Amino acid sequence: MIKLIAIDLDGTLLNSDKKIPEENVKAIQKAAQAGVKIVLCTGRPKSGILPFFEKLGLGDEEYIIMNNGCTIYNTKNWELVFHAQVTNEELDKLNEAVANYPDVCLTLTGEKHYYAVGEEVPELVQYDAGLVFDNAHAVTLDEMKATDEIIFQAMYMAKAPQLNSFQEAKEIALAKDFSVVRSQEYIFEAMPKGYTKATALKALSEKLGFSPEQVMALGDAANDLEMLEFAYHSVAMGNATDEVKSICRYETTTNDNAGVAQAIYDYVLK
Repeated sequence: MIKLIAIDLDGTLLNSDKKIPEENVKAIQKAAQAGVKIVLCTGRPKSGILPFFEKLGLGDEEYIIMNNGCTIYNTKNWELVFHAQVTNEELDKLNEAVANYPDVCLTLTGEKHYYAVGEEVPELVQYDAGLVFDNAHAVTLDEMKATDEIIFQAMYMAKAPQLNSFQEAKEIALAKDFSVVRSQEYIFEAMPKGYTKATALKALSEKLGFSPEQVMALGDAANDLEMLEFAYHSVAMGNATDEVKSICRYETTTNDNAGVAQAIYDYVLK
């Protein structure tokens, strides 16, 4: 019996207009009323999750996995209950990788702010910050290392051709020290080594007393792969990549056709 549903946001819970279809809201609320734990599991930071969490109208004490598994928050008081942290030594390695790539911006997700390492914030980075209802702040690496703010993860951002070249040249080396994934056309992410959505979902499932056989996960993209492999009831969105579809037990309709709701009715509330 499914006791926990882990749901990705972009491309899964959200439609192409970055909104939650009402069918998804209703299905999630019915599952929650039936005693199923709902866990949003996303690459977004807290600022980019709050409006959607509030729209779902869930209970006072829930858990959200953010930053591609680098953080877990308890929503009762927004306490940080689990987190990864990028060290100063790792900041140096991340910055060294981009030294000869002026069109690629190193960005950092902290507990309080969204940062672009450099003298100014590129337009593409500010655009991405806007998608998560935030503003990016320009910062030097020395300033970043001097702060006591927890840095959860890094992202390299550039237009696809420039990012493709960077990834081809640097991915193997970066993967020795970080968990890396190309999450979007213009984003190549680097998390502390060993941290993914799956590690956080496993930790949370164990905390709540659920086995993988009691977990259903829904996703569409490369940063969902480990999470989908962990959950026994893995569901690929109709708009998912072929790689995601190939590893999933089930497939639902697309994010523009309330595929999350369809999966809940088919496999949880059947």
